[in-house]
Amino acid sequence: MLAINSTVHDPCFNLATEDWLLHKSTENYIILSVNDPSVVIGKHQVIYKEVDTHYTTQNNIPVIRRISGGGTVFHDRGNLNFAFIFKSLSGKQVDFRLYTKPVIEFLNELGVNAIFEGKSDIRVDGRKISGNAEHVFREMVLHHGTLLFSSSLDDMRLALKRESDQYTTHAVDSNRTSVMNLNLKLPRFNNIESFTDSMLSYLLEYFPEAHKVDLSDEELSAISKLADSKYRTWEWNYAYGPPYTLKRSFEFGGKIARIKIHVKDGIIDEFSFDGSEEISASCEKLIGCRHIHEDLKKKITKASLPVPDEMINNFF
Repeated sequence: MLAINSTVHDPCFNLATEDWLLHKSTENYIILSVNDPSVVIGKHQVIYKEVDTHYTTQNNIPVIRRISGGGTVFHDRGNLNFAFIFKSLSGKQVDFRLYTKPVIEFLNELGVNAIFEGKSDIRVDGRKISGNAEHVFREMVLHHGTLLFSSSLDDMRLALKRESDQYTTHAVDSNRTSVMNLNLKLPRFNNIESFTDSMLSYLLEYFPEAHKVDLSDEELSAISKLADSKYRTWEWNYAYGPPYTLKRSFEFGGKIARIKIHVKDGIIDEFSFDGSEEISASCEKLIGCRHIHEDLKKKITKASLPVPDEMINNFF
C-alpha cells in the first residue's frame, strides 16, 4: 500500500490523481490533499441546481465534476481531502462504514466524538464534518471524503445553493445540513498542515503495510494531461450532467416574466419567454447555445435582444 500526501493545491490535478491511479494502477493507495477554493459536484448532478455560479464566477472559484456520485461539497485550504483506492471483493466494494472507520477512529483518538451517520456522513455533535462518496472500477474501489478543519463556512454557504424547486431533473440532489469545523474541537493543531501530518502518521500505523511515496515524473505528466483534457473542460464539468428543465418567474419591465429552459448535454434545446413579445419571438435564436453565461450573453448581443446583463442571471 502506497501513501501520497499531495503538495499540489489544484483541485483538477488532485481529482485527476485519484482518477488516474484508480484506472491505471493496481496498487492500493492512501491519498491526502488540500485544495484551493473550489466546488466539487457529484457525477450525476446539475451544476446550476447545486451551485451559485454567479458567485463562483465572480470569485474565480472553479466548479468541477468528480467521477463518484453523491452531493456537492466546498473545498478550500481549510478542508482536508482523504481518499482510499483499494482492491476489494466483487459485490462488496461499496462500504462507507468500512472506509470511514480509520478516519473516525483517528478523530476518536484525538478526543473528538465523531460518529458515522446516515448514508455516508461523519458527524460531531450532530453536525457534519465529512461527506463521502465512492466509485467502483472492476475490482478496485475509490472512496474519498472531506474533513472540514478550518474552512470558510461563509464562502461555502454563498457558493452552494439552497434547495430549489425551479429545476426539474432526475439528477442526484445534495443533502443540505448543518456543518462545523474540527478546529473548534482540536485547538492543539495550529493549522491544517499539522492536522494533515497527524492523520497521515495515524493511517501509516493503522495500515502497517503502507509507506509514503511521491508520484514519478511520468505519473505527474500523465495526471496533468488528464486534468487538462477532462477536469478543466466544459464537456465534463457541465455537459456531462443529466438533462434538466428550469422554470423561473421574475420582474422585467414592470411585469412578471416567466421562462422555461430545457437543457440536454449542456445545450439549450428549448427556450420560451413570457413577458416580452420581442424576446419571445426571438427565443429560437438561443436554441443550440451552450447553457453558460458567456455564450448566452454573446447570442443575446448578436440577436440584439433587449436583455440586460443582470437579467441573464435569471437564466441559471
